[in-house]
Amino acid sequence: MAEKATFDDKRLADLDGFTVVIDAERQRADITLDRPPYNVVSMMARDQLRLVFEALDEDDRVRIIVVTGAGDHFSSGGNIKGFLEASPEHVSKLAWNIAAPARCSKPVIAANRGYCFGVGFELSLACDFRIATDTTRYALPEQKLGQIPGSGGSARLQKMVGVTRTKNIVMRSMRITGQQAYDWGIASDVVADTDLEKAVDALVEELIAFSPIAQRTAKKLLNDTDDALLTTAIELEGHCYSRLRQSEDFREGVNAFHEKRAAVFVGR
Repeated sequence: MAEKATFDDKRLADLDGFTVVIDAERQRADITLDRPPYNVVSMMARDQLRLVFEALDEDDRVRIIVVTGAGDHFSSGGNIKGFLEASPEHVSKLAWNIAAPARCSKPVIAANRGYCFGVGFELSLACDFRIATDTTRYALPEQKLGQIPGSGGSARLQKMVGVTRTKNIVMRSMRITGQQAYDWGIASDVVADTDLEKAVDALVEELIAFSPIAQRTAKKLLNDTDDALLTTAIELEGHCYSRLRQSEDFREGVNAFHEKRAAVFVGR
């Protein structure tokens, strides 16, 4: 049964515009942006989201983290006035805070419906999987404010879709649909809006069936080699493969394969 998460860090005693629940039986945590109607993300929420991801990464009850938005939209972006009020030191930490899902060793799924603009899009891009719907609209509209994305949006997009499409999204503040995002390789899947929760549940169950240590290794390897030379990436892959050969999970996986049964992984 899902329960409201509690944290030892006093900075998380009162979450600003989002909630966190943990379902230990299903081994998942859900972070829900919840500032109706558009789930605007405040400057404080960015700091707190980083701390929450770090705490959940250390929580043995949690295997998978899901980020979603309450209501009809994921998030229309950040609190615009907050940028003018924040100190330069605070603003300089924005990208680090929003990159927390990428640094988290556990798989992170973004469930995107409706508006997914600005920091909402950037937060989703830092996740491992993005499930979009037929209502999803992705955008980086900072040009309309005389600005550019400041939390990794343009950089991550360019890695995913190339410079031409990224210029359209960034320099023209172009909105793209969930289907376009899927076709371009931004979204992992696109489903009917009414099927979003079902699709997320299915992906969570799929990921939980794999070895935790193999998943952590795969995520770190893929993130670390995203901008590496091919020869370097292959070398690192080989080292990771060799390390996993010594794990209990690998032995269990091999034995289960030969015994024609489902493997029971323990994360060691």
